[in-house]
Amino acid sequence: MNDRLGDTRLARLAECFKGLAEPARLRILHALCGGEKTVSGLIEATGLGQANVSKHLQLLRAAGFVARRKEGLFVYYSLADEDVMLLCDLMTRRVERQAEADLRVFPKGA
Repeated sequence: MNDRLGDTRLARLAECFKGLAEPARLRILHALCGGEKTVSGLIEATGLGQANVSKHLQLLRAAGFVARRKEGLFVYYSLADEDVMLLCDLMTRRVERQAEADLRVFPKGA
């Protein structure tokens, strides 16, 4: 890790990762990987309630993971940039590799 990361930057990094430490927020990010959506579209894609989606979107925006744009009466949400998708892809692959390793150590039915 970069030695120039001071306590302030490390605290900010920890806050960013905390923003991802909730399955509902990960579900929202996954839904946005397919392109921008309104709150209604996210409710449909995630199965979460309106208040829940709105709360999590607010946190994701504050953490810099989600962007929004207004068009007429509608507000559209999208991933803030390609790095968010890259981070999610990296972690998904890591979790999948770990699950495969766990199956080798603890096979089903053993």
